[in-house]
Amino acid sequence: MRHGKKFNHLGRTASHRSALLSNMACSLIEHKRINTTVAKAKALRVYVEPLLTKAKEDTTHNRRIVFSYLQNKEAVTELFRTVAPKIAERNGGYTRIIKTGFRPGDAADTALIELVDFNELYNPNAEEKKTTRRSRRSTTATKKEAVVAEAPVVEEKAAEPTAEAADSTEEKTEE
Repeated sequence: MRHGKKFNHLGRTASHRSALLSNMACSLIEHKRINTTVAKAKALRVYVEPLLTKAKEDTTHNRRIVFSYLQNKEAVTELFRTVAPKIAERNGGYTRIIKTGFRPGDAADTALIELVDFNELYNPNAEEKKTTRRSRRSTTATKKEAVVAEAPVVEEKAAEPTAEAADSTEEKTEE
Protein backbone atom coordinates (compact mmCIF):
# COMPACT_ATOMS: atom_id res chain seq x y z
CA MET A 1 0.00 0.00 0.00
CA ARG A 2 1.14 3.57 -0.57
CA HIS A 3 -0.56 5.36 2.32
CA GLY A 4 0.84 8.86 2.80
CA LYS A 5 3.52 8.51 0.13
CA LYS A 6 3.38 11.57 -2.09
CA PHE A 7 6.28 10.76 -4.43
CA ASN A 8 5.20 10.03 -8.02
CA HIS A 9 7.16 7.06 -9.34
CA LEU A 10 6.12 7.73 -12.96
CA GLY A 11 6.01 3.98 -13.68
CA ARG A 12 9.82 3.71 -13.67
CA THR A 13 12.60 2.27 -11.57
CA ALA A 14 14.54 4.62 -9.32
CA SER A 15 17.56 4.83 -11.64
CA HIS A 16 15.39 5.40 -14.72
CA ARG A 17 13.37 8.06 -12.90
CA SER A 18 16.47 9.93 -11.72
CA ALA A 19 17.95 9.85 -15.23
CA LEU A 20 14.66 11.08 -16.70
CA LEU A 21 14.37 13.99 -14.26
CA SER A 22 18.03 14.90 -14.67
CA ASN A 23 17.71 15.04 -18.46
CA MET A 24 14.46 16.98 -18.29
CA ALA A 25 16.00 19.47 -15.85
CA CYS A 26 18.97 19.98 -18.20
CA SER A 27 16.60 20.57 -21.11
CA LEU A 28 14.52 23.00 -19.07
CA ILE A 29 17.60 24.99 -18.07
CA GLU A 30 18.94 25.01 -21.63
CA HIS A 31 15.69 25.82 -23.49
CA LYS A 32 13.82 27.66 -20.67
CA ARG A 33 10.61 25.74 -21.51
CA ILE A 34 9.72 22.19 -22.51
CA ASN A 35 6.59 20.24 -23.43
CA THR A 36 5.85 17.09 -21.47
CA THR A 37 3.04 15.33 -19.61
CA VAL A 38 1.45 16.94 -16.58
CA ALA A 39 2.70 14.21 -14.22
CA LYS A 40 6.29 14.57 -15.43
CA ALA A 41 6.05 18.37 -15.25
CA LYS A 42 4.90 18.22 -11.62
CA ALA A 43 7.68 15.77 -10.75
CA LEU A 44 10.22 17.97 -12.55
CA ARG A 45 9.10 21.05 -10.63
CA VAL A 46 9.79 19.29 -7.31
CA TYR A 47 13.18 18.16 -8.67
CA VAL A 48 14.44 21.40 -10.23
CA GLU A 49 13.27 24.15 -7.88
CA PRO A 50 15.70 23.26 -5.05
CA LEU A 51 18.50 23.27 -7.64
CA LEU A 52 17.47 26.76 -8.76
CA THR A 53 17.51 27.91 -5.15
CA LYS A 54 21.04 26.54 -4.71
CA ALA A 55 22.15 28.32 -7.88
CA LYS A 56 21.33 31.72 -6.36
CA GLU A 57 24.55 31.51 -4.33
CA ASP A 58 27.49 30.78 -6.62
CA THR A 59 29.88 28.71 -4.52
CA THR A 60 31.97 25.70 -5.42
CA HIS A 61 29.98 23.58 -3.00
CA ASN A 62 26.65 24.54 -4.57
CA ARG A 63 28.02 23.95 -8.07
CA ARG A 64 29.10 20.44 -7.08
CA ILE A 65 25.75 19.65 -5.48
CA VAL A 66 23.88 20.83 -8.59
CA PHE A 67 26.27 18.90 -10.83
CA SER A 68 25.61 15.73 -8.83
CA TYR A 69 21.94 16.06 -9.79
CA LEU A 70 22.29 17.23 -13.40
CA GLN A 71 25.50 15.48 -14.57
CA ASN A 72 25.90 18.05 -17.36
CA LYS A 73 28.58 20.74 -17.26
CA GLU A 74 26.90 22.94 -19.87
CA ALA A 75 23.60 22.93 -17.97
CA VAL A 76 25.35 23.82 -14.69
CA THR A 77 27.23 26.66 -16.39
CA GLU A 78 24.03 27.98 -17.99
CA LEU A 79 22.21 27.73 -14.67
CA PHE A 80 24.79 29.69 -12.70
CA ARG A 81 25.58 32.28 -15.40
CA THR A 82 22.23 33.23 -16.92
CA VAL A 83 19.39 31.75 -14.90
CA ALA A 84 20.59 32.50 -11.36
CA PRO A 85 21.00 36.28 -11.81
CA LYS A 86 17.46 36.55 -13.19
CA ILE A 87 15.89 34.62 -10.30
CA ALA A 88 18.06 36.21 -7.60
CA GLU A 89 15.30 38.37 -6.09
CA ARG A 90 12.56 35.71 -6.38
CA ASN A 91 11.80 33.75 -3.20
CA GLY A 92 10.52 30.60 -4.91
CA GLY A 93 8.08 29.59 -7.60
CA TYR A 94 10.68 29.61 -10.35
CA THR A 95 8.67 27.42 -12.72
CA ARG A 96 5.21 27.62 -14.25
CA ILE A 97 3.13 24.68 -15.54
CA ILE A 98 0.58 25.46 -18.26
CA LYS A 99 -1.72 22.65 -19.34
CA THR A 100 -1.87 22.40 -23.12
CA GLY A 101 -4.49 19.74 -23.75
CA PHE A 102 -4.24 16.09 -24.71
CA ARG A 103 -1.68 14.21 -26.79
CA PRO A 104 -3.24 12.75 -29.96
CA GLY A 105 -1.67 9.28 -29.71
CA ASP A 106 -2.62 8.23 -26.21
CA ALA A 107 -4.70 11.17 -24.92
CA ALA A 108 -2.21 11.91 -22.17
CA ASP A 109 -2.53 15.28 -20.40
CA THR A 110 0.25 17.49 -21.76
CA ALA A 111 1.75 20.60 -20.25
CA LEU A 112 4.32 23.26 -20.90
CA ILE A 113 6.75 23.79 -18.02
CA GLU A 114 8.81 26.96 -18.17
CA LEU A 115 11.02 29.21 -16.11
CA VAL A 116 8.87 32.14 -14.96
CA ASP A 117 11.44 34.92 -15.42
CA PHE A 118 12.23 33.95 -19.01
CA ASN A 119 8.71 34.34 -20.43
CA GLU A 120 8.20 37.77 -21.99
CA LEU A 121 4.42 37.42 -22.38
CA TYR A 122 3.51 36.60 -18.77
CA ASN A 123 6.34 38.47 -17.07
CA PRO A 124 4.96 41.78 -15.77
CA ASN A 125 8.49 43.07 -15.01
CA ALA A 126 9.71 42.95 -18.60
CA GLU A 127 12.89 44.91 -19.24
CA GLU A 128 11.52 46.68 -22.32
CA LYS A 129 8.59 48.14 -20.43
CA LYS A 130 10.85 49.42 -17.66
CA THR A 131 13.19 51.19 -20.06
CA THR A 132 10.37 52.97 -21.87
CA ARG A 133 8.83 54.07 -18.60
CA ARG A 134 12.15 55.26 -17.29
CA SER A 135 12.86 57.29 -20.39
CA ARG A 136 9.49 58.98 -20.15
CA ARG A 137 9.72 59.61 -16.44
CA SER A 138 13.37 60.53 -16.36
CA THR A 139 12.79 64.08 -17.62
CA THR A 140 9.96 64.77 -15.19
CA ALA A 141 11.71 62.95 -12.35
CA THR A 142 14.88 65.01 -12.75
CA LYS A 143 12.84 68.23 -12.79
CA LYS A 144 11.00 67.18 -9.64
CA GLU A 145 14.25 66.19 -7.92
CA ALA A 146 15.80 69.51 -8.87
CA VAL A 147 12.84 71.42 -7.42
CA VAL A 148 12.84 69.28 -4.26
CA ALA A 149 16.61 69.60 -3.90
CA GLU A 150 16.42 73.39 -4.14
CA ALA A 151 13.49 73.75 -1.75
CA PRO A 152 15.14 72.27 1.40
CA VAL A 153 18.30 74.30 0.77
CA VAL A 154 16.24 77.48 0.71
CA GLU A 155 14.34 76.41 3.83
CA GLU A 156 17.56 75.57 5.69
CA LYS A 157 19.03 78.97 4.88
CA ALA A 158 15.84 80.61 6.01
CA ALA A 159 15.74 78.48 9.17
CA GLU A 160 19.27 79.33 10.27
CA PRO A 161 18.82 83.11 10.52
CA THR A 162 15.58 82.70 12.42
CA ALA A 163 17.33 80.40 14.89
CA GLU A 164 20.10 82.95 15.35
CA ALA A 165 17.54 85.70 15.70
CA ALA A 166 15.70 83.63 18.29
CA ASP A 167 18.97 83.14 20.21
CA SER A 168 19.71 86.85 20.12
CA THR A 169 16.22 87.70 21.36
CA GLU A 170 16.58 85.16 24.20
CA GLU A 171 19.93 86.70 25.20
CA LYS A 172 18.37 90.18 25.23
CA THR A 173 15.52 89.01 27.44
CA GLU A 174 17.93 87.34 29.88
CA GLU A 175 20.03 90.51 30.23
